[in-house]
Amino acid sequence: MKKNNFHKSFQLNEKSFSSEEELLSFSKTINNSVFSFLSDWFNAEDFVVVQTSGSTGKPKPIPLKKEFMKNSAEATGAFFELKENTTALLCLSTDYIAGKMMLVRALTLGWKLDVVEAISNPLEGINKVYDFSAMVPMQLQNSLKDLHKVKKLIVGGGVVSNDLIVEIQNLSTQVFATYGMTETITHVAVKKLNNVISNDSNKSNYKTLPDVHLSQDSRNCLIIDAPKVSEERVVTNDVVDLISEREFEWLGRYDNVINSGGIKLHPEKIEEKLSKIISNRFFVIGVPDKVLGEKLVLVIEGKEYNVILNEAKNLTKYEIPKEIYFVDRFIETETKKIQRKKTLDLVRLL
Repeated sequence: MKKNNFHKSFQLNEKSFSSEEELLSFSKTINNSVFSFLSDWFNAEDFVVVQTSGSTGKPKPIPLKKEFMKNSAEATGAFFELKENTTALLCLSTDYIAGKMMLVRALTLGWKLDVVEAISNPLEGINKVYDFSAMVPMQLQNSLKDLHKVKKLIVGGGVVSNDLIVEIQNLSTQVFATYGMTETITHVAVKKLNNVISNDSNKSNYKTLPDVHLSQDSRNCLIIDAPKVSEERVVTNDVVDLISEREFEWLGRYDNVINSGGIKLHPEKIEEKLSKIISNRFFVIGVPDKVLGEKLVLVIEGKEYNVILNEAKNLTKYEIPKEIYFVDRFIETETKKIQRKKTLDLVRLL
């Protein structure tokens, strides 16, 4: 008799299953994406092909070992103390790795998983309380009034703004930002976003999951050694302040660094300061300049209005944008990440 490739306590939308065939048949009633992934998960191959998000380059398919995906699930379960019979909500698209891994965690650890549509306010109308869920920042923003329905929440796929961090500070839900990528099978490090002590110097640091070790290359970019989820060291383009081999502060993307008159500027850190005075979506980016090499400009989504930059505290003179541009709508990836350079091209066409 064939042994099922899922935990005996696993449930999907409140239903238990005696066989993989029964589970596959039921998954067709949820959506094609869930069915397609489960079909791949239960086939004879030892890997699953997944699509990268395309946020830092052209989307591409890459194979991930099922063994490594299970290892990732177990590391998440251990870090967050999510054991058998954990109740979890899947409200992300299972077309991408973050949604797929919610299924793998449930299958591997024996969770009771409910799947809902990947909409902007997934908790609206839900009358249950879940132990765990995962969202993107937009979903978190739109779910604040209902967030008490989730005990522990991980947030990935984009930066959580300072304003949003302030809004979640005193909520009962434990909210964590995640660091990772498709190649590391989602997160390999997390940091707590709320209910942190204001004078805690480590509050902006990411801490690794079990069996993950960190180092840096000559660019000060993060190198990840995680043998249980990746056969190769992952050399990233993320500039970090490395606190230890288990802890780091993220500074920004190396390919976003702006060299303006010999001063290296990290857009992500400048955006963190500007977010206190700009409510629209925005980003800063470098454009060619005859004198400085690159000059810092600010691009804001929406109708033009007067922005008073000197209201942003802690901006150095080098971090003040030289120009401000407005565009009606940013260009995004399929996973709703802003494509900075393509959006900047819109500005140049104006």
